[in-house]
Amino acid sequence: MSDALDRIHRQVMWERLIAVVEEQAQTLMRAAMSPIVRESGDLSAGVFDLRGRMMAQAVTGTPGHINTMAASVRHFLDRFPAGTMAPGDIYLTNDPWLGSGHLNDFVLVKPCFLDGVPVGLNACTSHLADVGGRGFGPDAADIHEEGLYIPPIALVDRGAIDETLMTLLRANGRTPAQNEGDVYALIACCEVGEERLAEMMREFRLESLEGLATYIVDTSRDATLARIRDWPRGVWRNEMTIDGYDFEIRIAATMTIDDDRLAIDYAGSSGRSRYGINCPPAYAQAYTVFGVKCVVAPDIPNNAGALEPFVVTAPEGAIMNARKPAPVAMRHIVGQLLPDAVFGCLHRARPGSVPAEGTGVLWDLSLRGGFGHLQGGDRTPFAVELVHNGGAGGRPASDGLDATAYPSGVMGSQVEMTESTAPLIVWRRELRPDSGGAGRHRGGHGQIIEISSSEGAPFQLAAALDRIAFPARGRAGGRDGAPGVARLSGGKPMNGKGEQDIPPGDRLWIETPGGGGYGDPAERDPAAIEADLRGGLVTADAAARDYGPRPEAPRPDGRASPRR
Repeated sequence: MSDALDRIHRQVMWERLIAVVEEQAQTLMRAAMSPIVRESGDLSAGVFDLRGRMMAQAVTGTPGHINTMAASVRHFLDRFPAGTMAPGDIYLTNDPWLGSGHLNDFVLVKPCFLDGVPVGLNACTSHLADVGGRGFGPDAADIHEEGLYIPPIALVDRGAIDETLMTLLRANGRTPAQNEGDVYALIACCEVGEERLAEMMREFRLESLEGLATYIVDTSRDATLARIRDWPRGVWRNEMTIDGYDFEIRIAATMTIDDDRLAIDYAGSSGRSRYGINCPPAYAQAYTVFGVKCVVAPDIPNNAGALEPFVVTAPEGAIMNARKPAPVAMRHIVGQLLPDAVFGCLHRARPGSVPAEGTGVLWDLSLRGGFGHLQGGDRTPFAVELVHNGGAGGRPASDGLDATAYPSGVMGSQVEMTESTAPLIVWRRELRPDSGGAGRHRGGHGQIIEISSSEGAPFQLAAALDRIAFPARGRAGGRDGAPGVARLSGGKPMNGKGEQDIPPGDRLWIETPGGGGYGDPAERDPAAIEADLRGGLVTADAAARDYGPRPEAPRPDGRASPRR
């Protein structure tokens, strides 16, 4: 076979691998019982060679799951060497330091066999709504308070599921049916992946994945290095401050670019918190690399080779390198803001290459009630996690996206699904006018969300919300986005972090933050300002304040009339 035909053949096999892993992800979404997986896509799926190198990942999924999964499979190989694996085996852990950063995420790995011979592995991750402990919130003092901790074990041993583990899982969560259903959905994801991989290998007459894996990894590594070499060599620094819980958090990033790597170091950042907003190193690396890769090498497929040239370090004890047994349930508070930190470095290296800061961190509303822990709350028990987003930063050539989850990519919780899975009413979910920072390109808008009990009962918010004290900063002359707001509908303000009650008869009122603007507001296209005014995204008062008096527009008779 000629070199050209060989490359085409490998490209066809690569595309087929993508189809395999995407079918895994869709199987998981369709079979899952938790709305955050079924509706929002909080998951990952991928295929690996026997050395634990990620060959391909599903398009559906989040960077926090995908890039941590890329590292976690090797931990499973340390515990379960390839020579000990048997057909029908599936392994599981929710160890935050070996998996995706907190106990609610279950990582499964399945050895794939072809005619009785192990040829590779597939893996998947998804978020379970509740694993016991203090529930999904930031108030635990250590990992042991946060829920059921499962080290790497054989969930399925030669086809036989571990019923003891399933019994414990049902007994240690507030949503036992959802937990059990989600584990079976993860198992189905693994089984579909093995079946489709075997079909692919038979079709292409492959007896091993080694050659294809090496080609994918080497080609992607070389292409990524070529993109890095397009950037100037040097060292650049950036700092940002975020709300934190018990103290304001300083994130200090130093980026070094040379010929064979792009390195980010977080020396100088704040130390770990006493609360569950700490970030395990794998999760910090996952989002840091994702943010850098979006700018430096967005067109290179995400696999072990593409990830290798990016190096992320932080001093032990820093908040993005928290060590066991630190509480880490809400690790996204820090992890999902790391792309904005490194964007500041990239902007200094090449101005005009990155957007302004955005909301970054998801505004997860972890709500529960009906378990008798609130006076008058003996109603329908529920525990849900509603995912909502703020605005993204304005971009060098266009406005920021409204109500968009960057960098996580998780889709927002739908009103209908929220009301059908919990005794809640969503009275309002709409874009928040004037929340995007002014600029040549405006920041994206946040949302206004209003929620109450449908039974007139009290319920509880385990808040882990950020960008309230320190909103998204504008870039290149753009204005800051609007800070977030959490309060009761009656007007009483709520804290951005911690367990708080919504009393009967009142409602939870949330305003998610807006993204920062990009460029001088005086340079904004008047037509864009008019479109914002017509669409209700910007009020007349805010337009006058941020962009100055509007020019007079001609009337149909040719005479000028003042704009409002």
